[in-house]
Amino acid sequence: MTTPTWFDPRIENALINHESPEDEQGYFVYQLDALKEHLAALQQQDVIKLWFAVKANPLSKVIQTLDSEGFNFDVASTGELTQVLGQGIDPSRVLNTGPAKSKKQLAAFVKKGVRTFVVESLNQLNWLNEVVLEQAETLINEEQPKVLLRVQLQWHEGEKNPLGGNSLTPFGLSVSEWQNIHVDNYPALDLCGLHIFQWGNMLSNEKMFSLWSQMVPPLTDLANSIGMTLDVLDLGGGLGIDYLSQGQTLSWSQVIEDLAVIKEKSGVKELWLELGRFAVAECGYYVVPVVDRKMNYGQEQLVLAAGINHLLRPAITDQPFPVQILREGFSADKTSMQAFDIHGPLCTSMDKLGHLLLPDDTTIGEQLVFGYCGAYGFTESMPFFLCHELAAEYVYQNGSLIQVRAAKPASSYLA
Repeated sequence: MTTPTWFDPRIENALINHESPEDEQGYFVYQLDALKEHLAALQQQDVIKLWFAVKANPLSKVIQTLDSEGFNFDVASTGELTQVLGQGIDPSRVLNTGPAKSKKQLAAFVKKGVRTFVVESLNQLNWLNEVVLEQAETLINEEQPKVLLRVQLQWHEGEKNPLGGNSLTPFGLSVSEWQNIHVDNYPALDLCGLHIFQWGNMLSNEKMFSLWSQMVPPLTDLANSIGMTLDVLDLGGGLGIDYLSQGQTLSWSQVIEDLAVIKEKSGVKELWLELGRFAVAECGYYVVPVVDRKMNYGQEQLVLAAGINHLLRPAITDQPFPVQILREGFSADKTSMQAFDIHGPLCTSMDKLGHLLLPDDTTIGEQLVFGYCGAYGFTESMPFFLCHELAAEYVYQNGSLIQVRAAKPASSYLA
């Protein structure tokens, strides 16, 4: 057993010494200095244009840090757009994605200055064209909105995946459906690219390259058949995090090498990626105390002050966030460890954060820290069930722990 690599010891003392009665049901922390270092490393290349999938973590301070490192922003809702624009981001740096765009929403986005869209249906394409024509007087001298068509391919092999993988999903349309259109029929739009994103949390460079390579022929054929000059190819994201510590870590340098090949094969001017967890997961932590310990049918169990009401991902993916105890001088190499079933407070057996190793003398009142919580933590949670509180969020920057939003009791949202 070795000390986990996901935990940055620079933040340890701040977490151990943090005391606040308001945070006794758990809180999130995002290490912005480490995030900035990571993002800077991702930008040391000239092969791809990077967008941040705001769904992964829309906290203001996180968005501001991504902005400082030159990331653009993929938003999939009006709320996400409002949050991004609220941080001073120019709407020209926003990409609108998502399967449920109404004509009203598209009109609002265009009016606010968004000029890059991924359309996922024939309706969305027609609505956007109509919106731009209807707003033509206010859009004088502005360039046409850039539009990417989202394509869903069928795969004859592959495992179940959070983004659908080889399953039928509402994301985009098949090649045959898109072949019913022609670029010339949409004069108000610059139909310049295709978007495809069907696989999430991928952990193999070889498999990702294989999937990307298989996508190129049908996509380039589609572009040719509808009269599109394929300038942009957006491969979404899907780059994974090794939550289970199985040694399956992606090589970013290999990703860039592989994408350079894809860019050349597809002949596009620009290749885009929308990074979510790969951009921000490692910067985030979730801290929560143990409220009970018991033996049940020969299995040690820990019950925490919060569980999937703050960290839902383990219940829907069967992959726990990694964990360690917050204890001065703790070393996994020098401590007797054992596996615990770790549960939260909800009245459902789904509220389980994993079967994970912790010190065998873990006691009530001690705090656990979960890693990789910079993505799909707070905003993917289900805090309203059983009327629990909303967790606080902090940032750690320049050696200081700073509260961005305080914890809120159930009374703040119950009517």
